[in-house]
Amino acid sequence: MFRKGSAVVASIAIVSLAAAVSAFGGNSSTGATTVAVTLGKPGEFNITVSKKAIAKGVTTFKVTNKGGISHDFKIAGKKTPSLKTGKTATLKATLKKGKYQFLCTFPGHAAGGMKGTLTVK
Repeated sequence: MFRKGSAVVASIAIVSLAAAVSAFGGNSSTGATTVAVTLGKPGEFNITVSKKAIAKGVTTFKVTNKGGISHDFKIAGKKTPSLKTGKTATLKATLKKGKYQFLCTFPGHAAGGMKGTLTVK
């Protein structure tokens, strides 16, 4: 009886541990990722991303315009609306493994430096 009870307790502990790891962000190659995107800082024609490489899967881009003029953000065929100074937008995309170009689509902004590459592993 002692062995059977010990096996049940051990099984419960293993299942609980697995659930906790899953709930609190255990490694997952297809989990959700959030990337903070800052437009217009440190210079007006810059885009700064919080992560340059991410795991494949659903990605939420939290985009904030800290520049002095309007900007937008485009990646993987999706684009935010025009963002005035101080405004924010959220953009979701499901990304597969590869390299994704991002940019501001306003005329001359990408040529001025508002572009970059995000690597998805």
